[in-house]
Amino acid sequence: MITETSFASLGLAEPLLRAIADAGYSAPTPIQAQAIPLVLAGGDLLAAAQTGTGKTAGFTLPILHQLSARPAQNPKPGRPRCLILVPTRELAAQVEESVKTYGKYLPLTSMVMFGGVNINPQFKALKARVDILVATPGRLLDHLGQKSVDLSGVEILVLDEADRMLDMGFIRDIKKVLAVLPKQRQNLLYSATFSDEIKARANGLLHNPGCVEVARRNTASEMVEQAVHLVPQAHKRDLLAHLIKHHDWQQVLVFTRTKHGANRLAEKLDKDGIPAAAIHGNKSQGARTKALAGFKSGEVRVLVATDIAARGIDIDQLPQVVNFELPNVPEDYVHRIGRTGRAGASGSALSLVDSEEMGYLKDIEKLIKRSIVRVEVEGFVPAPRPAASVDERPPRPPQQNRGGRPQPGRSDSGRGQSGRGEQGRGEQGRGEQGRGEQGRGEQGRAQAGKGGQPSREGRGQPGGSRQGQGAGKPAKAQPAAPQQRPGASGKKPRPQAALFSAKPGSRGH
Repeated sequence: MITETSFASLGLAEPLLRAIADAGYSAPTPIQAQAIPLVLAGGDLLAAAQTGTGKTAGFTLPILHQLSARPAQNPKPGRPRCLILVPTRELAAQVEESVKTYGKYLPLTSMVMFGGVNINPQFKALKARVDILVATPGRLLDHLGQKSVDLSGVEILVLDEADRMLDMGFIRDIKKVLAVLPKQRQNLLYSATFSDEIKARANGLLHNPGCVEVARRNTASEMVEQAVHLVPQAHKRDLLAHLIKHHDWQQVLVFTRTKHGANRLAEKLDKDGIPAAAIHGNKSQGARTKALAGFKSGEVRVLVATDIAARGIDIDQLPQVVNFELPNVPEDYVHRIGRTGRAGASGSALSLVDSEEMGYLKDIEKLIKRSIVRVEVEGFVPAPRPAASVDERPPRPPQQNRGGRPQPGRSDSGRGQSGRGEQGRGEQGRGEQGRGEQGRGEQGRAQAGKGGQPSREGRGQPGGSRQGQGAGKPAKAQPAAPQQRPGASGKKPRPQAALFSAKPGSRGH
């Protein structure tokens, strides 16, 4: 006879059980049932489960229980006992909301910290007691630099979306944070995907960890119906508008590979009479919040997003996800389609694939260990376009750097652009420019009180994107000189530092 696990049987405190009942939950999900006892035991944990399966409650509930069960040692203002690091602003707000929901009957305080907003209210909040701090790495480093936060009392460290937090877009910032944390602490790593490389890095951070894998690693939810439409890039916009109208989709999340592409697609859909908004790292936090709120309320029918949204949008019963372009990082596909089919509901994920993206499609199918069905679209006849109106940009001619070596031009949708994220050190989304919306305050520290300094994405160039200086113009060959000063590419590469110290007992350094 199989006994169904209840939250009470997991040993959670009564105030937490009341809050869980208020939220409408009666039984834990598999990741919660397996992870909560391990966290309560006080050990390190590496947990992998599909998106939409309740991972957030899987760590917030036991953390709230532990912190309420033991008094704080040497409590001080701005000295959190638990630090939860996440890659995007939207996910930070979502996690902190979960902490408040489950901790409403406990005498614990929480705070969310991310860039793109005024830093002064955060200074004010840090002058009071903070038990749980949810933060993106860039803005956290800003506060550390200004000594407005004290991490010497952290008892529990959580890396949510740990695969993203440990990739090369964030690892430098994470190492800086680890350097100021106490060596003796509990480490919890949660994610839906873990590559072998990331899992090896995680093991360098953890000490004799427990391991929970609810489903086969890097798999998509079985509740999501996946399909592919093969279509030339030039016809994708017309096809998407046709599908939305033909199927009468009322709420569609569409992923593009670039910020510029997201803006153009949203504008095109608006012109076709389909209310749409774009959300990505170049948008202000106010614009991002407004677009997301409009999408949830139904005012906006289509939300066009870059991979920033694959890690922070949680919408009940979202029926449809469309990959307007495939991501060049296969794991991002799993996170994208995981926005639908959440909490046991069914969903649909459709990918529009050009012939040049077939390599990306093969990599995705290899990762999820299944073939995605190809479907022909009936009744779609693309509108004829004069050659001048075709959106696709011609390939850029080879450029030359100051060292005299030719560089291939970088296309707006190619691999060179999307080296994993929205560059600017703090909020990542691997498919958007550089490796992470990572720029010390999620928009390049400029919004953290340092004025309008450009992020690494643009470094002072008007378009914000480093696509080669003087994009679109052939580079002039430079005459050879007997003693030519080497350019940036002539510098010797710096040796990569060890990820974590090999000293015994370092636990996280």
